[in-house]
Formats: sequence, C-alpha cells, structure tokens
Amino acid sequence: MAMKANRKSRSNRAASPAISTVIVTAAMVALITIALSFASNFLLLKMAESEFNSAKQFMQTLGLQIDDVAWVIGRTETIRYSSRYADVAFNLALNYTVYVNTTTESNLKFYSNKTGIICFNMPVSRYSAGTSYYELIYPSENNGFLLNGASAPTARIFGIEKLPMVDGSFARVVVMPTIRMLNLSLGDTNYVRLYLPILSEGEALRRSDSITLTGESVSKTSETVTGIRIEVSFPLDGFDNFFFKFPAVEESIVLDSDSILELYTGGIDVALGVHA
Repeated sequence: MAMKANRKSRSNRAASPAISTVIVTAAMVALITIALSFASNFLLLKMAESEFNSAKQFMQTLGLQIDDVAWVIGRTETIRYSSRYADVAFNLALNYTVYVNTTTESNLKFYSNKTGIICFNMPVSRYSAGTSYYELIYPSENNGFLLNGASAPTARIFGIEKLPMVDGSFARVVVMPTIRMLNLSLGDTNYVRLYLPILSEGEALRRSDSITLTGESVSKTSETVTGIRIEVSFPLDGFDNFFFKFPAVEESIVLDSDSILELYTGGIDVALGVHA
C-alpha cells in the first residue's frame, strides 16, 4: 500500500509541471494574439490618418490648378493621388447669385449658376477627426466666398467632419470655388471684376486615383452698376452653411460712383479616374 501511495504522489508531481507549461503557453499565445490585433488596428489607423493628412496637400494643389485651368479653354491638368480607404466625389452643392443696382433698376438679378465642389471622403470607420472637426486649410483666413485682390485664390480648401450626412459618414477635405474680386480704375472709369470658376461633373470611370480638370469655356458679362450684392445658397441636402461655415451668405460691394461690373466665369469639366 505504501509503494502504491508513493507511485501516485510521484505521478501527480510529474503531471503538475506539464499542466503549468500548457497553461502558461496558452496565456502567452492569448496575450500575443491580443497584442498583434492591437498593433494591426493601430497601424491601420495610422495609415488612414497619414492618408487623410496627405489629402490636405493634394486638395490644396487641386485648388490652385482650378485657377490655372478656368481661364484657358482646352487647358487640361491631371492631379493624381494615392488612396487605400478614401474616395473622391463631386457634389453640385453651391449656387452663386449676383444682384446689381443700376441707374434705372434696383436688385436686378445679374447672374445665377450652380457650381460643384470636390470632396476627399474618408470613412469614419477608418479614421475620425471628431464630429466637431473643422479646419480651414487655404486660404489662412476665413473671409467667406468673396476674396479681394489680384493674388486672391478662386478656391477654398477646408477639412470637416459633419455627421450625419445623407451620402455617408466621412471625414472630408473639400475644394470649393470662390469669387475673386478686383477693383481698378482706367482713366475716369471704375471697374469691378469678378472671377468665378464653374465646376461641372464630367466622366467618372474610376480607372485610377486621379482628377482631371479641363477648361471648357470662358465668358464675360458686363453692366454699368451703382451697387452689387452676391448671395450663396445650397441646393444639395446636408451641404448647408453649417457645412461650409461662411461668415455670411450675402456680401455687398459698396461703390463710390457708377462702375462697370465685369463678371468672368470659367467652365471646368471635372473627370474622376479617367486617366489610367
């Protein structure tokens, strides 16, 4: 009986280290699996964040190209980008209307047209900048949609995350057309010149990560005026002034004397993914 008890005790002692080794190994495997999963998710998040930050520079380049293309018929510029998670979309989201006062009429509608915006859309499931996120990327000051001076841009670039939206949940980088205004005098005549790009949707073949801008038309409309008022409205659901964050949706141009208003519009065809 004593010999059997001793053999049983030695058997238990021999089994104990083996069981402990199995338990420790299983725990280590579980910890390594959790660590790998965390590291993988962290890496994917950083990749999406890096892609979103790169899009800011890409979209700023796109905004500058709009000014180059808008005033030369037939000019074409293709801007390429790299994206793993995001997509670029065209949205017909703005309407600019110009009213004028003349020597015979007040509040006369001088011009009205819709123009599109271009959005780099990053799904918030991949990267979120926060639901209150807004960043004006270019120009550096929010002077609205009417920018004064020969060096003023004709596009505004900003980042935003506005939820919910009817087209999906995205952190976005947006390029939108603005109006450049020039005041000048030639002899005794005062001029007010307004420059507005009009973006229209072209092909969307999605064969590559690229945006192609093509100058389609340039037009000029003029009138002798005593006052100018410009309004912006939002024809697309969800893309309101909470989205664009203009300081005001109406701008008035005060004139000291009768002036000649010259409105230049440049039509641009926006094609997505056309060039392979």
